[in-house]
Amino acid sequence: MSSVFANDAFAGKTVLVTGASSGIGEGTAKAFAAHGANVMINGRDAARGGAVRDAIADEGGNVALSLGDVADSAYCNRLVAETVDRFGRLDVLFNNAGICLHGPVDETSDDDWDHLIGINVSGSFYMARAAVRQMKAQGDGGAIINMSSECGLIAYERLPAYSATKGAIVMLTKCMAIDHARDGIRVNAVCPGDIDTPMTDLGWAHLDVTSEEIREKLKEHIPLGKVGQPLDIAHAVMYLASDAAGFVTGTLLPIDGGTTAR
Repeated sequence: MSSVFANDAFAGKTVLVTGASSGIGEGTAKAFAAHGANVMINGRDAARGGAVRDAIADEGGNVALSLGDVADSAYCNRLVAETVDRFGRLDVLFNNAGICLHGPVDETSDDDWDHLIGINVSGSFYMARAAVRQMKAQGDGGAIINMSSECGLIAYERLPAYSATKGAIVMLTKCMAIDHARDGIRVNAVCPGDIDTPMTDLGWAHLDVTSEEIREKLKEHIPLGKVGQPLDIAHAVMYLASDAAGFVTGTLLPIDGGTTAR
């Protein structure tokens, strides 16, 4: 997929991407770096995070890696501070870190629920709070893009706990957008559908099917007849982070091949 942005579209901007060691986060971090941004990437796996950092650096990108868990509020504060120490400011937060666990409510343990809430909801809240404080201190606005899901907009079987966390992100986004509009901080959310990432394979792990069979089934379900790619989400995030979206805040952007339009 060719880029729709100028090579220097984000020159001079600093972008923080959580959950950037694989999938959508990795793809988006690489895309921002390829278009001139300084990029701080976060993850919990040193090997995978290091590989993403090195890949960006090898392409000439200005990148740094911070390892830690966004479910820890103190770490989220440190992560923003590390970003500012390294690059001087924070312009964009892509609040991407998240996990997905499947099962009906009667098969969801307290530990499962707490784990989902900790990363998907608390982690997003802690990161957004730290980013807002920094952006307000800078005084010239910023952009926050939260990661929701089509599961925050429509219902699926075996996903009540995960969907509840993504529904929470919907309202977090809307309320933050209203609260911080006069600060010049725009807050939006992307709501991906089925994307070709490791998380997609994990979602089908309880069935005896191959990755190829999964994707063929998904093509039948998605109106456009294809599975999305991480760069599809990256381009949407980059649009919401850019001046082209200067009048866009509080929006929920489904990127799902038409699934939620049914």
